[in-house]
Amino acid sequence: MNILKVISVLTSLVMLAVLLGGALVTKTGSGMGCGRSWPLCHGQLIPDSFPIDTIIELAHRIVSTSAGILIIVMAVLSWKLIGHIRETKPLALISFIFVVIQGLIGAAAVVWPQSDFVLAAHFGISLISLASVVLLTLLVFEVDKKFNVSAIKIPRKLWIHTIGVTIYSYIVVYTGALVRHTEASLVCSGWPLCRNGEYILPENMVEWIQMGHRTAAGLIFVWILYIFLYVLRNHRHVKVFFYGWMIAFILVALQALSGMLVVVTGLNLFIALAHALFVSLLFALLAYLIMVKWRAIKE
Repeated sequence: MNILKVISVLTSLVMLAVLLGGALVTKTGSGMGCGRSWPLCHGQLIPDSFPIDTIIELAHRIVSTSAGILIIVMAVLSWKLIGHIRETKPLALISFIFVVIQGLIGAAAVVWPQSDFVLAAHFGISLISLASVVLLTLLVFEVDKKFNVSAIKIPRKLWIHTIGVTIYSYIVVYTGALVRHTEASLVCSGWPLCRNGEYILPENMVEWIQMGHRTAAGLIFVWILYIFLYVLRNHRHVKVFFYGWMIAFILVALQALSGMLVVVTGLNLFIALAHALFVSLLFALLAYLIMVKWRAIKE
């Protein structure tokens, strides 16, 4: 069991690195760092030269391959050691299936030119794989037992909001990925308006994509704030609700702040990666809150 704990933590960290690596590849324009060659790089196992775009793309491929191997090992061990927990096998399958899909989409993007709207789905696919790995890790560490989920009664209103905001967060993620792939990050020089002091509609597709993402991000900020205040008033005695939604609000606030700073700083790379990190953690947390409800029903 100890080896499964080590592997589960390692797999979660590597999957997070995959997501951030994918964002780094997009932000730096390194997608063609190995040319139209896959799985080789420029048709070679080890390329002759290593410009920065080649290093970034090759490193991302190595990390992604490592994540796939770790997920297989984790899925097999979880199946054997904690397969009696009803959520284990579905999560193991989901993590494996989506990391394979993620790899195939990445390979297809290299070999054949893809629409920006298709490429934007790549980050979302990786996000599902990450969330399933994180949930498996939490099952391995029996985190839910610390909250005694069988005794938790989740109000229907909170349950509906949890499902709704989780699905909506995925839409926000997609619009954010679309901003990256259409190179719309800096198309609007102002914030929160596209042009400072000008209350006018976007003038072209990339401006619509940028402002659409900002609007979607603003709505999820307000939605999660509302849920947190609702929990604060009515269910603060339930630790998993109180701490879960407090952390969710902190993450969505950091997400909004980093999104603003991306524009203000002119696409600072570290801030852009932090932007991807916060939304990845937020989605995994929302998925966990859904699992808490599911386990409470099944206990």
